[in-house]
Amino acid sequence: RMWIVRLALRRPYTFVVAALVLVLLTPLILLRTPTDIFPAINIPVISVIWQYQGLSATEIEQRILYNHERSLSATVNDIEHIESNAFNGVGIIKVFLREGASVDAGVAQITAIAQTIIRQMPPGQTPPLVIRYNASTVPILQYGIGSKTLSEQELYDLGQNQVRVGLSTVLGAQVPWPYGGKSRLVSVDLDLPALKAKNLTPQDVVTAFSAQSLILPSGTAKIGATEYDVEVNSQPRVLGELNDLPIRVVNGAMIRLRDVAQVRDGYQPQVNVVRQDGQRGALLTILKSGTASTLDVVARVKEAMPRILAG
Repeated sequence: RMWIVRLALRRPYTFVVAALVLVLLTPLILLRTPTDIFPAINIPVISVIWQYQGLSATEIEQRILYNHERSLSATVNDIEHIESNAFNGVGIIKVFLREGASVDAGVAQITAIAQTIIRQMPPGQTPPLVIRYNASTVPILQYGIGSKTLSEQELYDLGQNQVRVGLSTVLGAQVPWPYGGKSRLVSVDLDLPALKAKNLTPQDVVTAFSAQSLILPSGTAKIGATEYDVEVNSQPRVLGELNDLPIRVVNGAMIRLRDVAQVRDGYQPQVNVVRQDGQRGALLTILKSGTASTLDVVARVKEAMPRILAG
């Protein structure tokens, strides 16, 4: 250790300059240091979220979670243990990896096997959402979405497809689906007595939609020196036109959808309610990623919001 002292005595100006450099760099380092409530915590946990609307918790466990858990043990490396929870319409699997394991490799392996076992799932099952869990990802902002003129479906649609999509480009921000509101969808309300009277079943209505409301590529057509793209588009531009969809010809008479059902701008069954100033609305929560500075993310989100709402 004495060599450091001897070096400082022989080259005093070098150490003085080094000290001045440290003093000058200190403000810059402090400004660029991330400001946060919690330190970045790297917990090797991967969450897999399966969704199937209308399926009971028991069926979610036996027909979806069990099949995926059994495949994970044979295809994913460095598993420490697996936990799962089944709810009505939703199943969650948490894969805990050993310390030092590659989370990116685990995500890739889980995603690959999830795509493979889709064929063993109930008909209509969609691929799961695979996310990397981080204990430092915490809520930092909440935006209430309300209106005196827009419906709950429109408020949810605004938060989901405009605000949430616009904030996806903000560095360090993560935006989950809104709370409250009503998830907008096209509802087909069946008239069961009318179906029975015309000797039809609900499956006939589903088949009519699947076979006719389509957009298909049809190649090209060359006219003169110009080649045009040809497209078959049987989807209506106005929602009400779906009521004119033909279902079947019975005794020479065409039975259309409006004869046995009614199409409307509807919503999925509402499972939570958000109120703002006494009126129903939606709530959008903004999270920050584990390594980002909380203050920087807040500033970027507030800067982006006027542009997003104006669009």
